[in-house]
Amino acid sequence: MLALIQRVTEAKVTVDDAVVGAIGAGLLALVAVEPGDTEAQFRRLAQRLLGYRIFSDDAGKMNRSLADIGGELLLVSQFTLAADTRSGMRPSFTTAAPPAEAERGFDRLVAICRELHPRGVETGRFGAHMVVSLVNDGPVTFLLRP
Repeated sequence: MLALIQRVTEAKVTVDDAVVGAIGAGLLALVAVEPGDTEAQFRRLAQRLLGYRIFSDDAGKMNRSLADIGGELLLVSQFTLAADTRSGMRPSFTTAAPPAEAERGFDRLVAICRELHPRGVETGRFGAHMVVSLVNDGPVTFLLRP
């Protein structure tokens, strides 16, 4: 499991011209589930998403977390993050979990995040063609693993 996180001032996901998830200030997390990801990994990634200190404190240092600032979280499933791109000119997706396993894992991550951060957890739509719009704040972008 991995997540590409971006600090944003706003972000939204649109499917078929309808907004399905939108947040103000917080984190956009593009999430890939890999084969065999476990409950412990889902919980650890949720804790990292909510606790990773990438928001500025009063001194301007990245010292505050999403939980600290009361920010919002937009989780978007993106299997392409797990692609194997080490050779050739076309990515291989054998390193991504199959769709049914990925959906179960993504849904579990969402449930844990909502349990730990009841305010402001939104999602895209699993398996849909999504248009993701964001205003990256910084820009600040990190790749997280549990």
